[in-house]
Amino acid sequence: MLAVTDPDRNCPLCPRLHDFIAEWRAREPDWFNAPVPPFLPPQGREAVRFLIVGLAPGLRGANRTGRPFTGDYAGDLLYSTLIRFGMARGRFEARPDDSLQLIDTAIVNAVRCVPPQNKPTGPEISTCRSFLIPTIESFANLSAVLALGSIAHQSMVRTLGGRVAAHPFKHGGRHEIAGLTLFSSYHCSRYNTNTGVLTEDMFVSVFSDIAAFLGK
Repeated sequence: MLAVTDPDRNCPLCPRLHDFIAEWRAREPDWFNAPVPPFLPPQGREAVRFLIVGLAPGLRGANRTGRPFTGDYAGDLLYSTLIRFGMARGRFEARPDDSLQLIDTAIVNAVRCVPPQNKPTGPEISTCRSFLIPTIESFANLSAVLALGSIAHQSMVRTLGGRVAAHPFKHGGRHEIAGLTLFSSYHCSRYNTNTGVLTEDMFVSVFSDIAAFLGK
């Protein structure tokens, strides 16, 4: 029996997140308001060599649109960088029916449901790892993963069976775990870019390392 890679639309495993989504379904019935699935290339999971892992959907971003990093500023920087390095093509217009397509790349969040104040709890992150683990395993040709932010990094280390203390988060960091290469970056949020924690040059530098690793 195959492991389930995606939670049900009404997944009850995290009551706080389930209730928060229910509240927003009542307030904004036209929004996606459900666990956000991975964004895959047109060729499907077999084509994926590179995976980007964020933390969780933004309330008015992926929770509204149903596609990771779509609808808020973080997507502007992420997708323009992916296009720059030949990891995506088309035009990003911050909506799920634009012409953007990924190339050998997939994007998923460590926590699939939007959390209040953009802050999932430790137990919620651990619970959703039951979907992240089989998602990783479903990409037979995966070789590189980029974790955006320290919490996504820690969840990925645990997903791959590593010890967080042995694989600490560092912007521009690189770790070899369970046959995969894990790269790390500060999250491409508006807060991080506005405060100078992450500059475009810093973000591009991480992708330069990943592109070189993938032979792009």
